[in-house]
Amino acid sequence: MESLFFNTPNQCYQVSSILHEKSVSLERVDISNGVFFYHGALGKQVQKTRFKNIDRMAIIVVTKEGKIDIEDHCTGQRYEVVPNHVALYISSRQDMVWEMEGEIFALCVADFFLKRYLSFMEHDPVDFFYELMQKEISLEQLSHYPLDAMSLYMIDKIIRTQNERHMRSLYCMHRVIDLILHHFSLLDRLDEGIDPDDRALAKKAKEHLLVHFRNPPTIEALAHLCATNTSKLKRVFKEVHGTTIYRTVQKLRLMEANLLLREERLSIGEIALRVGYRHQGHFSKLFFDAYGVYPKDLLRR
Repeated sequence: MESLFFNTPNQCYQVSSILHEKSVSLERVDISNGVFFYHGALGKQVQKTRFKNIDRMAIIVVTKEGKIDIEDHCTGQRYEVVPNHVALYISSRQDMVWEMEGEIFALCVADFFLKRYLSFMEHDPVDFFYELMQKEISLEQLSHYPLDAMSLYMIDKIIRTQNERHMRSLYCMHRVIDLILHHFSLLDRLDEGIDPDDRALAKKAKEHLLVHFRNPPTIEALAHLCATNTSKLKRVFKEVHGTTIYRTVQKLRLMEANLLLREERLSIGEIALRVGYRHQGHFSKLFFDAYGVYPKDLLRR
């Protein structure tokens, strides 16, 4: 079996054309050892690609007006990434076929690349993903959610790196790391060592917030809904989810705003009101603090 990473050319930022026919194209771009991405504009043509390799890696799959069907031949499991969605996968060995159509983007990151950034802290996302890759997992889908404006913005910057005259690998790697950080931070992980009753309590509270984050209940009202008291709810929620109830509401609001910004039909003020913020300036500041870019810049992309 071959490797997707160790058979790459020595030259940094190497673009390899896999398919190029009139308006249909599929490219592989090697940024550096351990990181590459596929980018395709396939229209309605279905492109099949088989991977039979021995690589431990994370894969971020993005369907921009396209879709990808993945068949894992090791387990017989099938996965579908529907149009305008993002899926995150972990794999330690591959025997799979991808059927791709439309506009797609897939970033592959080797475990030895992530190893450089291990913190050896219990709840660090990089350590979490690296440890998963060390297990014998042919392919496991960790998440599948709607494509957000921030991801579109980041991917566009990654693809446009080809236009840079100097330091393309460095520019592209910086942008790729931003995308990795964005998607690794979105995954909600639960500590398996927590008491099951506490986990159930925190899960019930978060499920309520997922529905009512635009106009959330007070902590007292939420505690009443969960049949507990406020001090226990706050303690257990933070223990299970690693953050406060207030921060969770804020994160859910900003994630929803991120999705709304993709539509490009609403103003910043309208989006702020829709996710629960009365003041556009306050909303823009919170969004910048969370994503490092102002909402207006995403609308201009």
